[in-house]
Amino acid sequence: MIRPVHDADASAIADIYNHYIRDTVISFEETEIDTAQIRARLGKIADAGLPWLVAEDNSKLLGYAYAAPWHARSAYRFAVEVTVYLAADAGGRGLGTALYRALFRELELRGIHTAIGCIALPNPASVALHEKLGMRKIGHFAEVGYKFGQWLDVGYWQIILQPRTP
Repeated sequence: MIRPVHDADASAIADIYNHYIRDTVISFEETEIDTAQIRARLGKIADAGLPWLVAEDNSKLLGYAYAAPWHARSAYRFAVEVTVYLAADAGGRGLGTALYRALFRELELRGIHTAIGCIALPNPASVALHEKLGMRKIGHFAEVGYKFGQWLDVGYWQIILQPRTP
């Protein structure tokens, strides 16, 4: 089931995300975060009027997706950065696709014109997910992140949505 996030989901979201901080180069954060930090992030997304969705099965949170403002200046108000994370054992079940499709529908309802995904590279699974959903690569930055003793590239993928008129 995919539904809007609740404040009570913060602990499970922190658990999912901390795996990516601790064990992968997918997130460029290097210090694990706690429930209070997730709650603050939930508040920022809500204050921006943007969606944060979760996927759950039998009351277990399996993943989440959200949109954040692309940049602060007003002309960017119809562009967002999208993010999806799954629990370490939840991959390969179509949850990322389902979360992003639901997120894109919510964004269109809010009049969002473009969604941009940022991917630490290499990450073939994330690239495949974004491209499956119609996103296309629009940029590549070499060696902009440094984590676990290695320089990392970042790619950007974009999709133009079909929003209702702003």
